[in-house]
Amino acid sequence: MSTTILPLFDKSLQSTAIWLGEIQSEIGPDRAFAWRVLSVVLQNLRDHLPLELSAHFGAQLPMIVRGTFYDRFDPTGLPKKTDSAEEFLASVSNGLSGSRGIDPRDAVHAVFCVLDRHLSRGQIDKVIGALPHGIRAMWPEEETAD
Repeated sequence: MSTTILPLFDKSLQSTAIWLGEIQSEIGPDRAFAWRVLSVVLQNLRDHLPLELSAHFGAQLPMIVRGTFYDRFDPTGLPKKTDSAEEFLASVSNGLSGSRGIDPRDAVHAVFCVLDRHLSRGQIDKVIGALPHGIRAMWPEEETAD
């Protein structure tokens, strides 16, 4: 029996809970903070992807997560041209300001690991290939390859 009005929502809630649980296992037990980390990192990632790839990537996210991926989306001037990991991390840090402290590199790592585990390998390879080198280097598989 569905706990929401549609089984589609149940599946999305279940997937989102799994993702948040995995993020929490890396950054701590606060589920609301895990959601904020997921949202901020995804939106920063989105802004560095070509628009068509961003749309294909977003389509693979659980419906609830997809909502935060597209929240406040303005394609004007995208993708961002920054290559620097430091600029990406500063943007993540800025997005997380006002919440408990976390190293933005840890936040990015936690989200990138979840994406790597749950999305198709083909989609992940396209995302990694499209990212500027400095951001690409933060992807979990790239850490061991460098």
